Amino acid sequence: MKVMKPIASTQIPEENEWMYEVKYDGFRCILRWEKGKVRLTSKNNKDLTPNFPEIIEFCQKHQSDISSLLPLELDGELVVLNSSYQANFSWIQKRGRLKDHIAIKEAAQERPATFMAFDMLMHSDKVIYNKPFDTRKKTLFDFFQTLNIGFNLSSLKRICYVPYYEDPNELWKIIFIYKAEGMIAKRKNSVYRPGKNHNDWFKIKNWRPIHGILTFYDTQNDYFTVKVYDENNIMEIGKCKHGLDSEAFQTLKQVFYDNGTKQVDGYTLPPAICAKIHTLDLHKHELREPEFAGLKPNLAAPECTSSKLRLDMAMLPKDIELTNTDKVFWPKTGFTKGDLLVHLREIAPYMLPFLKDRALTLIRSPDGVNEESFFQKHLPEYAPDYIDSIQAGEEKLIICNKLETLVWFGNHGAVEYHVPFQKIESENPSEIVFDLDPPDRERFPLSIHAAKLLKQLLDELGLVSFVKTSGNKGLQVYIPIPENSMSYDETAIFTQAIAWTIEKEFPKHFTTERLKKNRHERLYIDYVQHGRDKTLIAPYSPRKTAEATVATPLYWDEVKEGLSPEPFTINNVAERVKLLGCPFTGYFEEGKKQDLEKVLALVKK
Repeated sequence: MKVMKPIASTQIPEENEWMYEVKYDGFRCILRWEKGKVRLTSKNNKDLTPNFPEIIEFCQKHQSDISSLLPLELDGELVVLNSSYQANFSWIQKRGRLKDHIAIKEAAQERPATFMAFDMLMHSDKVIYNKPFDTRKKTLFDFFQTLNIGFNLSSLKRICYVPYYEDPNELWKIIFIYKAEGMIAKRKNSVYRPGKNHNDWFKIKNWRPIHGILTFYDTQNDYFTVKVYDENNIMEIGKCKHGLDSEAFQTLKQVFYDNGTKQVDGYTLPPAICAKIHTLDLHKHELREPEFAGLKPNLAAPECTSSKLRLDMAMLPKDIELTNTDKVFWPKTGFTKGDLLVHLREIAPYMLPFLKDRALTLIRSPDGVNEESFFQKHLPEYAPDYIDSIQAGEEKLIICNKLETLVWFGNHGAVEYHVPFQKIESENPSEIVFDLDPPDRERFPLSIHAAKLLKQLLDELGLVSFVKTSGNKGLQVYIPIPENSMSYDETAIFTQAIAWTIEKEFPKHFTTERLKKNRHERLYIDYVQHGRDKTLIAPYSPRKTAEATVATPLYWDEVKEGLSPEPFTINNVAERVKLLGCPFTGYFEEGKKQDLEKVLALVKK
C-alpha cells in the first residue's frame, strides 16, 4: 500500500486530539520484517534493501527476540543522523545512489543509517493500520520494549523509536535547538490513509529565513537565481521559484522582461531586487527546498552579504540582541565575533551535553584574543533570567544548560568554556581525564604517542575511552564513568598509577614532573589536574589561539602520524561533525555501563 503523507502547514494544530513528532529529513520507508527476510521499500515502491545492509543485518541479529511478532511492518524515515534530532540529507542521498556492493559496504561502515520508526502497520501478521494512531503508537512502543534495545535516540542504533510529545511548544524548542527539519502533528484517533486524502497529519517546516539578491530569471524553468555579496564579489547561493502568489510572480517576471538584459535562456539584472527566502539548508551553492517568503523592496542589495547569510542560516535565538558581529576576534585568520556565534550555535547540540549541570568557567575576550582577556565563573548581575546558576557563598556560579546561555555569553565575548569533572549536585567525578601536554606544538607527535600508549592500557583494563584535541598543543583522553562509582581520591590513585606506568616505560619522552623547568622538553602527563573543582576545556569549545582552534573530539583511528590541532577551527568543526558524525556520540551511555571492576581492583592494591 502507499504511505500516508503529511500535508504542509504553517500552523501547528494545538487541540488535545493531537500528538507531535520530530520530522526527520531522509527517505520515507516501509520496513517489512518476515522470518528470514527483511525488505526496505521507499514511498515510490523502490527497493532500498540492497543499499542499507546495516539495517538488514541488525534485524537478522535480533530476529529471535521478536519472532512471535512476525511478520510486521513499520513505517518510518531512513536517515543518517548528525544528532538525535537532525538528519543529514546529503548523506542519505549519497547512500541511495550507490550501486557497487563494496562501496555500499564501506559507506555503511563510515556513516551507518538508522531507521526512525514512527508507526506500525502490521503486527503478528495482523493488519492494524485501520486502528487509531495512538493505539498503533502504543503497539510500536511495546514492540521496542520486546526488541530490548532501549528508547534513546542515537546514531549508534540501526532502528530507533520516534517518541511523541503532547506539548508542541516543548517539542519545537528541541527542533529549534537541534535545527531539525520540522514537526509532524498527528491526530490521535486517525486511521492510516494512503496519500494526502485526509486532514489528520500535518508537517510544519523549521525554515531558515535568509535574504538574497535576484539577478537572473530562467525563462525555461521559471527559476530566479539568488546571490549575495561576498566582500567585493557577488556569489550565487542557489535558485528559487516557489512561494510567491500568481500576481507577485508575474510582476517579478515583468520586471526582468522590461529592465533585464536578454540572454540565451533568460534575463539578467544588476544587483537590486532583494527577497526573503525560506530554506531548510544551504549546501554547495544549492538551497534545500527554497520558497519565497516575500520581496524586500526596502532592503538594499549591499545588505545581503555572505556574513549575514551565515548568521541567518545559523538561526540564532531571536531574543538575544547581537552586537558588533563584524568585529574581528582572531586577527590572524580574520574570524569575527559573528563567526564565533555561528560556531557556538551550530555546535551547541554536541557541546551543551558536556556543559549541562556543571559550574562553568569562561575566558572572555570582548575585544578579540589579542586584547585583554579575563576569567569569569560568577554570574554577572546584568545577566538575563534564563541563565541557570547555583548559589556559592555570596556569588552565583554559572550553569550553561541552554542554547540561549551559550550564545548570550558568546555575544559578550566569551571565547573559552571550561568545566569541572563533576556535576553540581555531586562531590564525585563523572569522568576521568588525562591531559597530555607537550612542551609546544612542534612536539605534538609526543601527544599522539602518549595517547596510543594510554589507549592500549585502558583497553587492557576493559575501559571505553574517548579522545579530543585540547585545541592548543596537546590531546586529552576521557573515560566516562557511572555517577558516584569512584571518589576523587580513588581516581587520583588510578590516574597516578597509569601516568607513572607510561613515564617509567618511556622516561625520555614522558614525565609527571609539575615544574616546567624540570621537564626537559618531555611531554607532561597531567594527572593532578583531575581533581575536585579543577577544570578542563570543554569538548567543542573555541580556544584563545591565533588560529581560532577548537577542542575537537576525534575518532581513535585519527590519532596517527600527521594529526595536528591547527586544522580544527571555528570555521569548520561544525561541518566536520555533519560530514563524519560526532566522535563522542554514545559518551554518556558508555559512562553508565562502564565496567570498573579491574580499575577498582587496581586502586585497592
